[in-house]
Amino acid sequence: MLDLVLQAFQTLFSPEHFIHLMIGVFLGLIIGVFPGLGGIAGLSLLLPFLYGMDEVSALSTLVGLVAAIPTSATFTSILMGIPGSSSSQATVLDGFPLAKKGQAARALGAAFSASLFGGLFGAIILTFFVQIARPMILLFGSAELFMLAIFGLSMVGSLSGKSLTKGVVACGVGLLVGSIGAAPATGEFRMIFGVDYLYDGIPLVVVALSIFAFPEISELFRKDSAIAEGAELKSGGWFDGFKDLIKNKWLAIR
Repeated sequence: MLDLVLQAFQTLFSPEHFIHLMIGVFLGLIIGVFPGLGGIAGLSLLLPFLYGMDEVSALSTLVGLVAAIPTSATFTSILMGIPGSSSSQATVLDGFPLAKKGQAARALGAAFSASLFGGLFGAIILTFFVQIARPMILLFGSAELFMLAIFGLSMVGSLSGKSLTKGVVACGVGLLVGSIGAAPATGEFRMIFGVDYLYDGIPLVVVALSIFAFPEISELFRKDSAIAEGAELKSGGWFDGFKDLIKNKWLAIR
């Protein structure tokens, strides 16, 4: 297995393939900044340009694209309070308040450092764990999936804290929205009301944008001022964000 890994690295870091990897990263950074354009949309936009390329160069470009999109989605989450993708929704809770205090660079530095660490650490774990996880995943049946669903719903109570009523209501709204469209088990269409758009359900990104983006954009138009108005802009924030990652290393590992 080690020989295959070394051969893969040698192939990937050849000049031609490495350039295609960097092109994919550059495109991923651009696409990820736009809220609502996630990895699937980026792949769809890029696929027509990959026809005729050799397989390794095309895959290098796609890998660079998909790897960079979750990172670049952090820009809108921190600077505007709008999650660029579903993976950056939690970043809004801490990153945007820091931006309002004039510490956007610190939040971006911490987010990018944690993203780099998480990507490398996750890739190493996945490389060795995939051999064990594959047979375990194939053993999952209806009972195990039902158990995971119940576990996910039970997390609402623990994460809601003192606002248990709000958490339960939000969970109910989420279940209601998630029930729109085709049922995964039976293929039956639910609550589509004759609207063709609802056959595929309501995408999570659309729901997130409606919850986060519209109120924030409306507030910015109403204030007609900078996000960090009245706050002193902090210098050296990028390095401060990296130091925050070192300070909270056990949290980053978890």
